[in-house]
Amino acid sequence: MPSLGPLTRVDPLVRLLLVAIVLASLLPVAGTWRPVAQGVSNAAVFLLFLLNGLRLPRADVLRGIGHIRFLVPLVLWCFGALALAGWGLSLALASWLPPVVALGFCYLGTLPSTVQSATAYCSLAGGNVANSVVAAALLNILGVFVTAPLFSLLVGSEAAAFDFGALEKVALILLLPFLLGQVAQGRFGHYVREHRQLATWMDRTAIAIAVYVAFSGAVEEGLWGRVSLGDWGTLIAGVSLLLAFAFGGAWALAGSLALRREDRIAFLFSGAQKSIAMGAPLASVLFPAGVAGLVLLPVLVYHLLQLVLSAPLAARLRRE
Repeated sequence: MPSLGPLTRVDPLVRLLLVAIVLASLLPVAGTWRPVAQGVSNAAVFLLFLLNGLRLPRADVLRGIGHIRFLVPLVLWCFGALALAGWGLSLALASWLPPVVALGFCYLGTLPSTVQSATAYCSLAGGNVANSVVAAALLNILGVFVTAPLFSLLVGSEAAAFDFGALEKVALILLLPFLLGQVAQGRFGHYVREHRQLATWMDRTAIAIAVYVAFSGAVEEGLWGRVSLGDWGTLIAGVSLLLAFAFGGAWALAGSLALRREDRIAFLFSGAQKSIAMGAPLASVLFPAGVAGLVLLPVLVYHLLQLVLSAPLAARLRRE
């Protein structure tokens, strides 16, 4: 039986997210400091996507685009089937959860895949790591363009309007730094590769800052009073249902496409996992602080549970 190594321990990003939530609950940023904190969060998100642009080789992007038989069904699954499943759960749970938390299920469904953890578990399971890296990266690039308007389309413009102001924020804070990173990759990309550990911690810190600012606003709006113990039970049950559909459906769809086993494993982890690295920064850009924290609750629970499920699943696939 292969050792799971660091994947069996608590993920460092999970620890940082828990610290951010506890800190926001005890010391939420409020009043005149909130615009300052939002500015710091936006700057951190800008840096996060700049590093992503420097890190992802353009050749990998172009090569991944050519794998149509693998990539097109994956995109349709991630932004089609899972988006509709999240939307359906948001409607089904609207009378059981606070409305903004229920909307978070639809937001969760429209998010792209993870990059780092999907690749790590794909490697552990004996899958096609190259396909996993390229697919997850391309899904995240598409997510910059697709997630916000798709979410607005599904829930209705009254619940989540997506206008030119929101598009401008997404372009300036997410897309622009990524493109700058791609342009500067030849000159500065090697610094990111040579200091990979530092870049990874900068990624995690940027995500934690976005979560802290979002949850601070939610705490100021009465988060812990609005979400009861029963609501948490319903939230976890709903996320577990979506998680089972995501993993089971991705595996079945990849099998129906007659993909090679290593490609099927890559499809599973790239198609079933959802990205807190995209979800938290994008929520901080799209929603007011008090709303963003509540919308992120399903995303945070899903992120934790997908890590709990993926480690033993990857080990089992490796043994088989």
